[in-house]
Amino acid sequence: MNFEQARFNMIEQQVRPWDVLSQAVLDVMAQVHREDFVPADKKDLAYSDMRLPLARGQVMMPPTLEGRVLQDLELKPGDEVLEVGTGSGYLTVCLAKLVRKVVSIDIDENFTQEAQKMLAAKDIRNVTLETRDLYDIETDKRSFDVIVVTGSVEQIPDFLKAKLKINGRMFIITGSEQEPIM
Repeated sequence: MNFEQARFNMIEQQVRPWDVLSQAVLDVMAQVHREDFVPADKKDLAYSDMRLPLARGQVMMPPTLEGRVLQDLELKPGDEVLEVGTGSGYLTVCLAKLVRKVVSIDIDENFTQEAQKMLAAKDIRNVTLETRDLYDIETDKRSFDVIVVTGSVEQIPDFLKAKLKINGRMFIITGSEQEPIM
């Protein structure tokens, strides 16, 4: 499979028509090889506009949604981002290329370990990965310009909103929106 052509087609035929027009976002999605982040048996589907199953019942968002998330957050180079739900690490790497620092937490140690390997292989140094539950950060004193919750949550805890800096931005995917459609 020609992944370079598939990546180009994803951007031009899926992501851009979904009104993702930020050149910075499109450039990042062109640079980050999505096929490196999907399970080996799904590599041929890496650029399909569908949710892809990951281990332990989790899913990877479709590229159109990832592009919209990245654009709608209006990321700035100096931003510090909290990502809840590291998953495959694809969005983590995209975020890292657009901002100053990313803290990504996941409750599943396997996702955190796999993401760490990927970050090292891609020489990404502005990401801190933590294996912990969202509720474990309630007493954490850090605050963020942007919070992205891609791990499924039923309800947004108030303490999470309090972790936003003034004029901070938040994007949340809740509950059943994470159900695989494949």
